[in-house]
Amino acid sequence: MFCVQCEQTIRTPAGNGCSYAQGMCGKTAETSDLQDLLIAALQGLSAWAVKAREYGIINHDVDNFAPRAFFSTLTNVNFDSPRIVGYAREAIALREALKAQCLSVDANAHCDNPMADLQLVSDDLGELQRQAAEFTPNKDKAAIGENILGLRLLCLYGLKGAAAYMEHAHVLGQYDNDIYAQYHKIMAWLGTWPADMNALLECAMEIGQMNFKVMSILDAGETTKYGHPTPTQVNVKATEGKCILISGHDLKDLYNLLEQTEGTGVNVYTHGEMLPAHGYPELRKFKHLVGNYGSGWQNQQVEFARFPGPIVMTSNCIIDPTVGSYDDRIWTRSIVGWPGVSHLEGDDFGPVIAQAQQMAGFPYSEIPHLITVGFGRQTLLGAADTLIDLVSRKKLRHIFLVGGCDGARVFLVGGCSRARARGERNYFTDFATSVPDDCLILTLACGKYRFNKLEFGDIEGLPRLVDAGQCNDAYSAIILAVTLAEKLGCGVNDLPLSLVLSWFEQKAIVILLTLLSLGVKNIVTGPTAPGFFTPDLLAILNEKFGLRSVTTVEEDMKQLLSA
Repeated sequence: MFCVQCEQTIRTPAGNGCSYAQGMCGKTAETSDLQDLLIAALQGLSAWAVKAREYGIINHDVDNFAPRAFFSTLTNVNFDSPRIVGYAREAIALREALKAQCLSVDANAHCDNPMADLQLVSDDLGELQRQAAEFTPNKDKAAIGENILGLRLLCLYGLKGAAAYMEHAHVLGQYDNDIYAQYHKIMAWLGTWPADMNALLECAMEIGQMNFKVMSILDAGETTKYGHPTPTQVNVKATEGKCILISGHDLKDLYNLLEQTEGTGVNVYTHGEMLPAHGYPELRKFKHLVGNYGSGWQNQQVEFARFPGPIVMTSNCIIDPTVGSYDDRIWTRSIVGWPGVSHLEGDDFGPVIAQAQQMAGFPYSEIPHLITVGFGRQTLLGAADTLIDLVSRKKLRHIFLVGGCDGARVFLVGGCSRARARGERNYFTDFATSVPDDCLILTLACGKYRFNKLEFGDIEGLPRLVDAGQCNDAYSAIILAVTLAEKLGCGVNDLPLSLVLSWFEQKAIVILLTLLSLGVKNIVTGPTAPGFFTPDLLAILNEKFGLRSVTTVEEDMKQLLSA
């Protein structure tokens, strides 16, 4: 096992990365290794997808499957080894079908990619795990060095984050052939184990630029189906009655659940990254969407244990449900998986609803506590002139984008097999509460849970805390920044705007690459640098983009306000 893709990876003087029987996320070495094998199979599939496009062949089954299967290897998505192997087998079957299509056009069609003819050696998981050792990401580290390995992983993990957004967009009916062609080209190239530093840096920027287009079609999918988000108050306290909790990012799953629970007497609560759903008109029209429950994903083992109804996980992040003994009432959807947990294959939430009706639900309604969400792209752009006016009158000094993936410091309990996120990373709470009263906080993704239930007041009626949505709604923030720069006749980097981003997994990595590829500079990230970033790579990114890690709230605030 070698996995260094998330923020909580093991870090030692000898090197970074989880390489024992179990990773810090709870992923076993078997599952981790089989995910490496799946990625190799997907690289071979993409190699043939590139070749097929040379013949004018576009196989939509391949395009739909490839990013979805890659998404299953993202942090805290799928821990179920047999399902990972199933994806690998499907990738190979699709590859062979695509290869046959190419041969039907050109009998001499061939593909030189080293992954192009990969076959699984056995049905036995142990044998497959041994085969997977050929594809461990750091297998040639001694030959290529840490810097090249780090850049390879930056590209691989960045592309993995983009694949997740591609799948979210696909679910909403969005497709762009140019995006898929670019995805397959990059995925196939990474399967050649590239070792040129400049080419890898260029690839990282290409992934960022591609992801901007992905976020654009995802935004189109969400707003076309569910309307543009508008500011909406959301209750974060319990309402009496039977209940279901839905977590993740998939708004279509939420919509289907709301349709199927309407009139049943079962209330629906959002959790985690599903919170922004309350801002969409076509979702909030359901009166039994009663509120948001809980906080950041890392607290789910306590909060889910207390929730008196079933839980549905539509995407990341799931962690071990046996710890809170709620594994008999948590359900996974789509690419999510945990061994022994019930999985919903399709869009029928009937079994979940039936379970909710058998459970007690909340016995009484608590005193409401309302927070505001729904500052989507249209709302933000509608406020652009107001922001400029406030800046010109010196009522608004600075805008801070404080958000990203939440997480927690990790320490070991009983060894690596029981690693749990129990510590706090309070930097982002302290930073938000230290922002001066004449400054505005724009937030997005689950990092907002560090401070989104606090009161920040307003500036002449404009809320000082503005929740722009999910992690992919960084697109809205980017469009706002570009619009403000155009109206003011300056560059984005000249705006009174600073980005302070928390990261945890691969979606955050690709958001960072997107921002860097668009020329955004002087981003501050934390709580620590990615484990695959070497000192040399950090120095390169600092020199080219001004990217740096957080220090102390006081020092960072002083530097950002004086920039």
